[in-house]
Amino acid sequence: MEDILRFDTINQYSAFNKQEALHPLVNVIDLSKADPRRGRRMSYNFYVIFLKEIKCGDLRYGCNYYDYEEGTLVFLAPGQVIGENKEEFYQPQGHALVFHPDFILGTSLGQRIQEYTFFSYEVDEALHLSSYEKGIVKDCFSKIGFELKQLIDKHTKTLVISTIELFLNYCVRFYDRQFITRTNVNQGILTRFENLLTEYFNSGKAEELGLPTVAYCAEKLFVSPNYLGDMIKKETGKPPQEHIQLKLISIAKERIFDPSKSLAEIAYELGFKHPQHFSRMFKKETGVAPSEFRNMN
Repeated sequence: MEDILRFDTINQYSAFNKQEALHPLVNVIDLSKADPRRGRRMSYNFYVIFLKEIKCGDLRYGCNYYDYEEGTLVFLAPGQVIGENKEEFYQPQGHALVFHPDFILGTSLGQRIQEYTFFSYEVDEALHLSSYEKGIVKDCFSKIGFELKQLIDKHTKTLVISTIELFLNYCVRFYDRQFITRTNVNQGILTRFENLLTEYFNSGKAEELGLPTVAYCAEKLFVSPNYLGDMIKKETGKPPQEHIQLKLISIAKERIFDPSKSLAEIAYELGFKHPQHFSRMFKKETGVAPSEFRNMN
């Protein structure tokens, strides 16, 4: 089994990086103060956002490698693993904002944290910052660090959490900008997505494997499900599940014209286990039942 260095608490990770734990549940860590160390596979029981401020070589994240450029943000949810075990030493650089899930329990951020879908993006879907955007990020980190250095009082948690939420909301904006500036790349993924659905339904996979899922499509397109969902929604205004249903209905309409096949056969070919489920979806999307559509045409 591969050796993974696990951190359960903010105190453990702060000490590992030669930093004082200013708060047991949240900290901003200057990674340049850590001792040089070998590459390790690491897992965290808390949220981690890395701000890489210099180009620092290849880093393994999941099954992929990524070459960090200056001004890159990487988001990790609790339980994710990053890095690779290596013999060579390196000097960590950049900053890390870390906060435990317990810190945001019962707060607006705790209720909304799942909305920040970039915490489950793959590493090659990291956020690349402009110099202006990097300045905003560093300012947010600085404000959090300043507040943690004050005497903890009844206002500390509110101020820190509101700044973290402000920072994450800025990241939503920055990702929107990145989606726009990568239109050519995104259009390529969208075209491949459409082609993948066509091939799936025409090859008999639907009858064998069932209806295609967003997770299946994301895996075939080498992106994370959340990234695929966010990118397609930004490009088209519709979530990928809706695209799958529209493709399904489009192909179903064509096959209903074939009088040699029963509606039940068509339903099974399209991945439905029960023909009545196909009929319900078809009527919901078109306003008429499959049998009515066949008679109309």
